[in-house]
Amino acid sequence: MDLWSWISDLPSSDDWTHSSSFTFNLATHGNSSIQLTANRSTASADSDTSLTFAVELNGFPSSAEMKTLWVSNACSLSSDKPFLPLILQLLQEIISRSPAGQKSTCPRSRLQKLKPDPVAWIMDSHSPESFSGFFNLIFLIRLFWVCACDAPAEIGSFYFKYLLSPHLEALSSNHAPVLRTFLITIGVDAELCFTRTLGYVIAKWLILREVGVGLQTLTHAPPKRSLGFTYATEAHGLWILKGHAPVMGMRVTRGGGAGRKYQFPLIEAKESALRYALAHQQLEAVIQLEYSVKYQEGYVHVGARVDNIRLHVARLALGSVDDVEYAEERHFVSRVRVWVGPEVGANYVGAMSLGRSTENVEREVKVQKILKSRYGKAKMSTVKATARTSTRTKMRNWRWDQEAEGNAAVFEAVLCDNTTGNEVAMKKNNGGSEKGEEGGGESFANRYGGTDRAFSKSGGVVFGGDEYGEEVGWRLSKETEGSVLKWRIGGQIWLTYYPNEMRIPYFETRFVEWCDEVDLPLIPTK
Repeated sequence: MDLWSWISDLPSSDDWTHSSSFTFNLATHGNSSIQLTANRSTASADSDTSLTFAVELNGFPSSAEMKTLWVSNACSLSSDKPFLPLILQLLQEIISRSPAGQKSTCPRSRLQKLKPDPVAWIMDSHSPESFSGFFNLIFLIRLFWVCACDAPAEIGSFYFKYLLSPHLEALSSNHAPVLRTFLITIGVDAELCFTRTLGYVIAKWLILREVGVGLQTLTHAPPKRSLGFTYATEAHGLWILKGHAPVMGMRVTRGGGAGRKYQFPLIEAKESALRYALAHQQLEAVIQLEYSVKYQEGYVHVGARVDNIRLHVARLALGSVDDVEYAEERHFVSRVRVWVGPEVGANYVGAMSLGRSTENVEREVKVQKILKSRYGKAKMSTVKATARTSTRTKMRNWRWDQEAEGNAAVFEAVLCDNTTGNEVAMKKNNGGSEKGEEGGGESFANRYGGTDRAFSKSGGVVFGGDEYGEEVGWRLSKETEGSVLKWRIGGQIWLTYYPNEMRIPYFETRFVEWCDEVDLPLIPTK
């Protein structure tokens, strides 16, 4: 679907003199189709020629005549960037309908309109081929609200089956570097709204595919890798990796409950409603590593330490989060693995050093001995000896480890049950009839309350530099000085679900992996 090339060629089309309307067929099945039309209009002989675009339905049973679903603002063909208003309109309408709750810090109602200059710069700095994929992405997202939310049910089913599914890669591929540049340019608030909208569309597609309603004959399988988007960048002495992944798009590593496989549809209504609520969740991750460069006499020293790791499981809700059924039932982070190091095959690294020893837990042992005796000529012995031994071990919810894989340093945090010491991501939920007795998740029932909870009230977790501040270091060849190297950064994140307030034995653990490259500038300053 090369929609952007079709739009870009409209002003220079030789058919302008013969027709004032052009049509691009977006999807067709049988006699039904969804089309994008471009209509030319000129108010007078001296005025500018403008174009308006419209999404139209043709041949659907619910509408005997052609029906218009959406109309764009006018685009002046005399402008040096005639279609910039169209792109800004699509983006603004996507962000304004972001599935963020009223308590979210993503300010949809107060979000300022996108400035045209950054978007215009993105159009100029990328080739038409690379920009085409980005335009397909934002157009498919905008069509989601038009077809799935503002049209009859048959239109929404047609959109998912014949328009979104064949082009699902547009929602799952990174479209680097256009989408990455766009998200960095528009600011973090608009970025959050945009990525939550993208996650909402993917979540709806995955739900309908699993349920099978209208998608039983779907031939386009989802991508093998996890659906979502990630990118990495270098800024102000930090390496930053950001990732967004709908929970249902993550790979399941462990799961089950009550001896049957939990899939849609479920027998009990409350369990089906729970699975529906869990599907409308998205992992949002920000991994920040602080790096430093020191120039020694015979080598260059590069150091890195964890500055901040912020992980949040957001609920993709169109209304208030408090109005969502099972609002307190959500996945939580159970394991985090972050790595950073030179590109694979680099021969300029002489050595690397880790900054943390493997934890050797110190135990406090108390031994108490009591000896009782009676001296004299008593007929019965009254000598008694008693020995008491007690062991105290200080256990924490999170265990931090550090290791090396080749020349890459690995930082790992594992959530442990502070009553048994077992790793949560590897545990099973054996079932229980009462709340708080889910056998494997008992210490994580009502996990978002209390003073000793391992998560924030909203279900996220934050690791700061004070939690894990030890630095790792690499010694590079002196010849690398003055160059800009490529450094790799990646992360693996596990999410686990145990019932929080419900009384069902369902549990699961899901997994996502991201990897990208960042710049390492080795240019000394005066």
